[in-house]
Amino acid sequence: MKLLSFYRLSVFSSILFVVLSIILMFAPDKMLAVWGVELTTSVGLLARRIAALYTGLAVMFFIVRNAEHSTTRTALIYGTITGCMILALLGVYEFSTGHATSGILSAAFIEVVLSLLFITVCYSGSKSNSLNSNAKGKTNRK
Repeated sequence: MKLLSFYRLSVFSSILFVVLSIILMFAPDKMLAVWGVELTTSVGLLARRIAALYTGLAVMFFIVRNAEHSTTRTALIYGTITGCMILALLGVYEFSTGHATSGILSAAFIEVVLSLLFITVCYSGSKSNSLNSNAKGKTNRK
């Protein structure tokens, strides 16, 4: 089994999203303090609602962890890449405007790395899938 596979990245993402969900649900002040953002009633409400979305993502990635390369798996990957890249850009923007401290840049870095990992898995999955299709086609020909 290769070091970076969709299965491993899905399980890792599930764990990461559950951890984020727990932090945002039960201790949002810890993460927000790192970012230099004050926990208010409104921010707490948004943090808990975002925690629910992270929980949903964790469940989706855990359930789909054994999926073969497909349009559905690719859509999940592209959606995650898009979301992570937007979050990373927003993190850099919030830092540059002074709305958050440099602590948010670590989150942006993780989001970029996660995006790159999903891009790698998506590319290698489609490449190996096309190689497998070509190999099957050659063995079935007479």
